[in-house]
Amino acid sequence: MHNESQLIQRAKQGDLTALSELYNLHVDRIYQYIRYRTGNEQTAEDITAEVFLRAIESLGGYNDQGAPFIAWLYRIAYARIVDFWRRGKRQQTAPLDDPLLQDGLASTDEAIDVDFLQHRSLQKALRQLTDDQQNVIILKFMQSMNNAEIAQILGKTEGAVKALQRRALESLARLLER
Repeated sequence: MHNESQLIQRAKQGDLTALSELYNLHVDRIYQYIRYRTGNEQTAEDITAEVFLRAIESLGGYNDQGAPFIAWLYRIAYARIVDFWRRGKRQQTAPLDDPLLQDGLASTDEAIDVDFLQHRSLQKALRQLTDDQQNVIILKFMQSMNNAEIAQILGKTEGAVKALQRRALESLARLLER
């Protein structure tokens, strides 16, 4: 595999192999992030495609200023998600056969029901947080990012990210107690 900055330079010059490698490096994480934020697999696939299309169209203007390429992709993804919500195309329910809901579920029907309900409660509680709080929780705990990476993506300081995380976790705890 090539160094990411070399791939970016080659992609800027129209190298389709480099574009493909960049896509393959990042598509899963971007998709998962969008999936968590929208709650719908088909919507996540559509928005992920939009993100990479926008990235290809804007690649010439991308400048590595200390932030990783993935942070730039997350910013594009966030903007696309905001557009999605503004259009009012929310889908509050996830299908029962959703692979994200299946991950980590126990093998018995009773355990599946309990795990499913707990997951649904968490999803519902997450949707009640502010956008910034949702982003911090998803990026930190579902995408395993550190505060510095999250700060770059959200355009905030690490201190602001820590404060958002603390407030989000406090809010989640209150919401889940109900």
